[in-house]
Amino acid sequence: MVAKVFVDTNVLVYCRDASEPEKQKQAMSWIAHLWNTRTGRLSFQVLQEFYVTVTEKLDPGLDRASARHDVLFLLTWNPLPVEGRVMEGAWFIQDRHRLSWWDSLIVSAAQVADCNYLLTEDLQEHQEFGKVLVINPFRQSSALLAK
Repeated sequence: MVAKVFVDTNVLVYCRDASEPEKQKQAMSWIAHLWNTRTGRLSFQVLQEFYVTVTEKLDPGLDRASARHDVLFLLTWNPLPVEGRVMEGAWFIQDRHRLSWWDSLIVSAAQVADCNYLLTEDLQEHQEFGKVLVINPFRQSSALLAK
């Protein structure tokens, strides 16, 4: 069985953040691995957050054309829409685990996308949400998936 990996916004942002060279290198390694194995998953929420962050918050940020190019590239991953079942799952996660609304949506989307792992630095590493295990991509390499 091939493990599917949901990618949170922060991992994509670090791919474009030259101010954090070590994290940038790790993030790019993960994304390359997920691209090559076709196991990466994300949601439209992630793409929206990525676009806003790299064009408005990152310093130095990306120009809009470059950010749009990145988003168009990531559309080939067939992002999951934030629909009813994702929102209902997020309500349950928010109530049960006391996560922020946005983190709850990410976890729910990972579950709906049938992912085994969630790459993020925003949640507790090794925390489990059903069959989704949180991995901090800056503490683990993509070699973890080869086990």
